Amino acid sequence: MFSKIMVPVDLAHKEKLVKGLQCGADLAKHYGAEVIMVRVTADTPGSVAHTPEEYRTKLDAFAADFGASNSVKASGKAIVVNDPAIDLDSILLKAVEETGADLVVMASHVPGIKEYIWPSNGGKIAGHAAASVMVVRD
Repeated sequence: MFSKIMVPVDLAHKEKLVKGLQCGADLAKHYGAEVIMVRVTADTPGSVAHTPEEYRTKLDAFAADFGASNSVKASGKAIVVNDPAIDLDSILLKAVEETGADLVVMASHVPGIKEYIWPSNGGKIAGHAAASVMVVRD
């Protein structure tokens, strides 16, 4: 049913991704699918890495460890933009197309009052992606 599962990740908040990552791994094993971990990051130094190249290296290592520990094929795709906060949704939607993902598994928080004004990233992706989207609450 699914052959490529895109999982947006933020290495600065790995502890909040556990359920989403496990769900992605379980679905990948079940369907024999590949997991593509996507991160939209800035071109400026951050808490995880000083350069986009360093972030790519860390994301690739994280994906390799994830793949090995879950017995699935996994890879990383870091996308560098000027302002991830502004561009995140549109870049993730474009990444769904570029990766050929037929399922997106996103970790998300429980919606609150602000989601009545601004949609969450998961809500935006679910509402606009051509692929199926599974939003996993933490």
